[in-house]
Amino acid sequence: MAEIIQRDGTWAFDGTTVRITPGLHRSVPLFRQTYGEVAVPLEAVAGVVLEPERKRGRLRLRLREGADPLLQATGGRLPEAADPYRLLVDVDRSGVAEYVAEEIRQALMLDRIPKDPTKAYLLPGPPVPVSVRSSDGTVSFDGTQVRLDWADTSDRVKRATGPRIIALGDLVQVEWLPNSGYEDGFLRFVTRETVFSKLPPEKDPYALDLWGSTRRDLLTALIATAVTARLPHPSTRAADDLADQDRPQLTAAVPAQSDHHDVLLRRLRELGELYRDGVLTDEEFAMTKAAVLRGF
Repeated sequence: MAEIIQRDGTWAFDGTTVRITPGLHRSVPLFRQTYGEVAVPLEAVAGVVLEPERKRGRLRLRLREGADPLLQATGGRLPEAADPYRLLVDVDRSGVAEYVAEEIRQALMLDRIPKDPTKAYLLPGPPVPVSVRSSDGTVSFDGTQVRLDWADTSDRVKRATGPRIIALGDLVQVEWLPNSGYEDGFLRFVTRETVFSKLPPEKDPYALDLWGSTRRDLLTALIATAVTARLPHPSTRAADDLADQDRPQLTAAVPAQSDHHDVLLRRLRELGELYRDGVLTDEEFAMTKAAVLRGF
């Protein structure tokens, strides 16, 4: 067993699994503490490196592309401190950190673990049900459907539409951008009906606009990851795209244009109903309609 214990957390490697446990110190970000312990199978690891610095070093675990739904959902946009695959190491423990890293490297070499992308997720992501309260409302996921409940501070268009429930089978993908503190973020659920529509997050009833506490809003990555883990793996989508390219373009284009047109009419009809009911002002209706048309 190779192990290093730091205030930032603990890494333990038993030859087959790297077990990463976040520290309980107040300096450890809320996201890492909430995400909890991560058991990384050796076959998901692409490499490990110790980055020495003057006062503290960083032990980093690099995972194979496509192995982890968290990395897939966040797309490299997690803040440095929230990354569960990085451990701050005190300078006097750098020798222990290097020993742990070398043990992992040796196991990777002996087991001949490839570095190429995986064809399935090798980590499960967070357990469900999971629920997060953000600045724009509460988002919940039970493994089969997503539910959005709006806050009193949400845009009145969203509040007028009421809670939004989205079945997992209707989802195409999840888009996530963190609230940086300087620019708002969002958590958007892209369905077959909204794939062409890109309303601003504050107006989109399929998206949370993340503008409040950066610490709290970061937890929406838990939802993004849990949903992503249950959607088709990226390698499957890539294979489907290649298959589509092999089909005759004329036959593939006709239904795509038809679906595109139907979705556009449906979204415009919904906006018209909100406008007639007095939910949208003249200015809001014009702005939202223009955003829908731009998205198409």
